[in-house]
Amino acid sequence: MSNKLSRAGLYFDELNKIRVLEPEISTQTNELKEECREFDQNITQFQTIVDGFISMISSLAQEVEKEKIKSIGAHNLTKSIAKQREAQRQQLQALIIEKTTELERLRIQHQSLLRTEMEQQDMIDQLVLHR
Repeated sequence: MSNKLSRAGLYFDELNKIRVLEPEISTQTNELKEECREFDQNITQFQTIVDGFISMISSLAQEVEKEKIKSIGAHNLTKSIAKQREAQRQQLQALIIEKTTELERLRIQHQSLLRTEMEQQDMIDQLVLHR
């Protein structure tokens, strides 16, 4: 009788209840259902971990971007300071040239005045002697 029912697609399970599915297939189906539930839990857990990782990476990327901007600012400031120092150096060199030129002019003028003084002193000495 069990054979006739099997051919008709009806089966008895371990509790002697009539089933449409074969008991072994029913057991495999339940096992597959449980495995699917575990897989779904694993996927959910994995998604949670991935979301945390993405959040951490995003936060790290923002910090890196801030540091990059700070670095660019510091680099630009360094360039600016270097340009200011170069301009100041050029101004000081121009001032040195100007002062050197003025010193040379004053030195020549001083020598000329010393010659004039000597000439005048010679004249005074000659006038005093001829008197």
